Amino acid sequence: MSINCEILDLRAFLSVVELESFHRAAEALNLSQPALSRRIQKLEATIGAPLLERTTRHVSATAVGSELIPLVQRMLEEFDGSLFAVRDIGAQRSGLVTIACLPTAAFYFLPTVIKQFNAEYPNIRFRILDLPATDGLLAVARGEVEFGINIMGAADPDLTFDRLIEDPFVLAVRKDHPLAAKIELGWEDLTPYPLITVHRSSGNRTLLDAALAKSNLKLRWFYEVTHLSTSLGLVEAGLGISVLPKLATPQEDHPFLITRPIRNPEISRTIGIVRRRAGTLSPAAERFLNMLIGTWSG
Repeated sequence: MSINCEILDLRAFLSVVELESFHRAAEALNLSQPALSRRIQKLEATIGAPLLERTTRHVSATAVGSELIPLVQRMLEEFDGSLFAVRDIGAQRSGLVTIACLPTAAFYFLPTVIKQFNAEYPNIRFRILDLPATDGLLAVARGEVEFGINIMGAADPDLTFDRLIEDPFVLAVRKDHPLAAKIELGWEDLTPYPLITVHRSSGNRTLLDAALAKSNLKLRWFYEVTHLSTSLGLVEAGLGISVLPKLATPQEDHPFLITRPIRNPEISRTIGIVRRRAGTLSPAAERFLNMLIGTWSG
């Protein structure tokens, strides 16, 4: 099968899924319905599994088809972006960068780098999936994104991890809290106060609990939340104190909150770039990654 046929087959599949109809998809692609059906059948034969479930009134993706959708979307975006770049070769290079990023890094750090990058490459677009650590790794492994900004987790033979920084866990308190008067703290200093933590399903919580267990320490929490941003809201309201990564805290002077380092032991998470071992980056993603590494390491 030629590469042109593959692209057309992918477009046919995506059109049927989005329009939920072979008839409407055939009209949108300017194909006959038999020709459209042959393209879908050819793609299903290549994949080795049914991709669509057909009824008299409705067409929907199978489980395999649903997994294929985000990958097909990204492939077509990159293909179309590449064609546009070739057509516009005399002008500024265009493209699409797709990344999965920890929400904390996406909120506090990533916008600064993207702003710097867009000043140099104004025609390059971004698709950012701000995902928890586990979901971000899956997005990279499935090819839904070109690379991820994530914490180092369990070893995966199909992924590579390049360290960027160490992000220490710190205490977030109100400026009028008794612990705010201390320059640095030990874990025992947290005991008298209501503690706010993220749920144990969080990668940050898993990392923190495991590191504390090595020193025979355990966090006794009073409030448990799903998102780090929620814990900061509870701290700001004066309901307690929270232990969270430094990147998850406001990076500039905050009217109510302050952070303090926690020692004995000092615990941090390693943040880096996650890529598929067998994957290749688009030129746009390669340029952005180089700027990202240079900015963060600098």
